[in-house]
Amino acid sequence: MVERYSDLVYSTAYAIVQNELDAEDLTQECFVEITSAIYRFKGDSKLSTWMYRIVTNLALYHLRSKKRKKRFGFLYSIDDSENKLNPINNLKSADTPFQVLEQKEKSKILFSALNQLPENQRIAFILHNMEQQSYKEICEIMELSLSAVESLIFRAKQNLRKQLEELYHEK
Repeated sequence: MVERYSDLVYSTAYAIVQNELDAEDLTQECFVEITSAIYRFKGDSKLSTWMYRIVTNLALYHLRSKKRKKRFGFLYSIDDSENKLNPINNLKSADTPFQVLEQKEKSKILFSALNQLPENQRIAFILHNMEQQSYKEICEIMELSLSAVESLIFRAKQNLRKQLEELYHEK
């Protein structure tokens, strides 16, 4: 199970916490939780959906506890070229250093804008756009109605568009 689902769990954790070491810790913690709670899995949804719910809850709890510890806020490293979600890893070897730098800068801007979204919007957006989850699966993961998930994703897109437009108009 770990071999099959570790990438799924890690990429979800990383998308939420945006820190490689924290995502690795959360991945391990998630599998410990899954192992100890497997008897509660009723089979009403797919196993992967249940796992998404667990890792999402763990990651959100992690962020909240980290935020409490650092009242002034927290910073995440998105420069790490080793992480799986960093678009820099998807670049072709023929890309010039300028293209690599430009892609890295775009990644920073996007993650910065994502961090400014309300928590539910950010999670719904990440699950849909980065984790490629359907609306139905997001409903199960977040335990929300379809209309609530549609609304969260719509508002997240609007807020991101507004933030990114403001940012690019300032430059």
